[in-house]
Amino acid sequence: MSAADTTGHPAAPSGAGRPQSRPLIGVTGATGKVGGMVAQSLHRDGQRLRLLVRDRGRAPQWADDVAVMTYGDRRACLDALEGVDLLLMVSAAESADRLSQHRTFIAAAAAAGVRHVVYTSFLGASPEATFTLSRTHWHTEQALRDSGMAFTFLRDSFYTDFLAELALSGVIAGPGGQGRVGAVTRADVAASLSAVLTDLAAGRTQHTGATYNLTGPQALSLADVARTTAEVTGRPCVYREETVEEAYAARAHYGAPHWQVEAWVTTYTAIAAGELELLTDDVERLTGRAPMSLADLLRSLEA
Repeated sequence: MSAADTTGHPAAPSGAGRPQSRPLIGVTGATGKVGGMVAQSLHRDGQRLRLLVRDRGRAPQWADDVAVMTYGDRRACLDALEGVDLLLMVSAAESADRLSQHRTFIAAAAAAGVRHVVYTSFLGASPEATFTLSRTHWHTEQALRDSGMAFTFLRDSFYTDFLAELALSGVIAGPGGQGRVGAVTRADVAASLSAVLTDLAAGRTQHTGATYNLTGPQALSLADVARTTAEVTGRPCVYREETVEEAYAARAHYGAPHWQVEAWVTTYTAIAAGELELLTDDVERLTGRAPMSLADLLRSLEA
């Protein structure tokens, strides 16, 4: 397998045998869950890819163009993005300086000549959003709007996979009240991203400047999530509602920094506030198939 050196320059031509007029797609998060699914899908489709990773050892064996970088390292980003036309920007790992990392990466992408960025944002991104990490997504969107590059935003709801993980532990505990969430599976987010990137790579322009809101087919309360999990899996699961004060106290023993605990708690309070109830048909419009429900996902996990 040929690979890029640590500065991001390919040691051998990428996509040998393919028409080089096709745009080069840079995929961040390619060793993660969503980014990895997108990379695999685009690879199967024969797209020209450069995988942008933090750890070369985790890159898939089929990848022949790999660049090592982190969002906060401008020099590494510039080198890794050289020659990239179309870029999937999966949001960085949660951290106190995530927005600063995003801004550094976006500036590097613009300087490297990237033409179009597809960004994984969050449903209802706003500087006033209850879910604190959603505010970072809004500011990242603004940085992309101001960058001079074309952009497409895919704002996903909370992951159904995350809710399933909570439910399969037997207890969902948090200040979610009776609010509902139109959660979406990681697989449906990845399929939507792949569809958008494939269209853009083919020169189709309908996604330029667009914002898509990715949700599942149902808006469920956390009590609904617990009940559905018990019905599908036969395992007991309950939703135990907490007050905000109880939620902070229950998570204090982890010793996490305040910003992270606040993000954990506001995951629930955003649901309680009704900010995640939205349902759309954007997944089906992008992928041509209906999104998976919680029950669908649970059955697939049980299979």
